[in-house]
Amino acid sequence: MNQHIPVITVDGPSGSGKGTICKLLAEATGYSLLDSGALYRLTALACIKAGVNTADESQVTQQAQQLQIEFKVTPAQVLVLLAGQDVTQAIREEVVGMTASTVAAYPAVREALLQRQRNFQQAPGLVADGRDMGTVVFPAAPLKIFLTASAEERARRRVKQLEEAGVKGVNSEKILQDIQARDERDQNRSAAPLIPAADALVLDSTQMSITEVHNSIMAEAKSRKLLAAGEN
Repeated sequence: MNQHIPVITVDGPSGSGKGTICKLLAEATGYSLLDSGALYRLTALACIKAGVNTADESQVTQQAQQLQIEFKVTPAQVLVLLAGQDVTQAIREEVVGMTASTVAAYPAVREALLQRQRNFQQAPGLVADGRDMGTVVFPAAPLKIFLTASAEERARRRVKQLEEAGVKGVNSEKILQDIQARDERDQNRSAAPLIPAADALVLDSTQMSITEVHNSIMAEAKSRKLLAAGEN
C-alpha cells in the first residue's frame, strides 16, 4: 500500500448511508471511489447465476477469483459491469445482499478480493466504502469513519427507497428482521467482523441529515490536512 496516497475509509452496516456519503466525499475531494460491498455482491450474483452452492467455500472462492468486473462512471451514476453485463440494479436486490453477507464471511473469499481492493489506492486519493476498510484493507488510512444508525432507522430508509422505486407490497417487518439478522451475522463472524477500527471516528446518523454527516467528515478531513488547497 502506498502510504503517500490518502485514503478515507467509511465502514458501517447496510442502510447507514455509506454509499451516499462516499459519493459526496469523492465528488468533494476529487478522490476515486471504491464500493467494496459491490465486490461481494458481484461474487454473490456470480454464484447465483452459476448455480453455485454458497455453503461451499471453495466454489464461492473460485467465483471470486474469476470475476470480470468493471466500474464505469457516468454523469448520473457508477455502472457496475459483470462480464460486460450491466448489473448495477441486480446487485442491489435483497437476495443478492443476503447472499453477499454469507459469502463475505469466508476467509478465502476475503483474501481473494483483498488485493483487488487495495489496487484502488491511486492518486490523488481514495474514498473506500465497506465493512472492513479501516480494520483490514486500509489499516493505515489517515481518516477512518464508522457510520451507523439504528436498525429501525435503517429499515425505514430501505422501505422508503423501495417504495420510491415503485416496489409494491413492501414488508417493513421482514426488512427489519433481515437487517437485524445481517447485523448479527456481520458482527459475530470470525473473519473481519463488522466493528469500528480502534482509531475510527464513529458517527451515528440516526438523527443526522446527509449534509450534517458529510460536513462532519469533511471538517475532520480538513483538520487532518487531507484536502488540497481550495477544496471545501
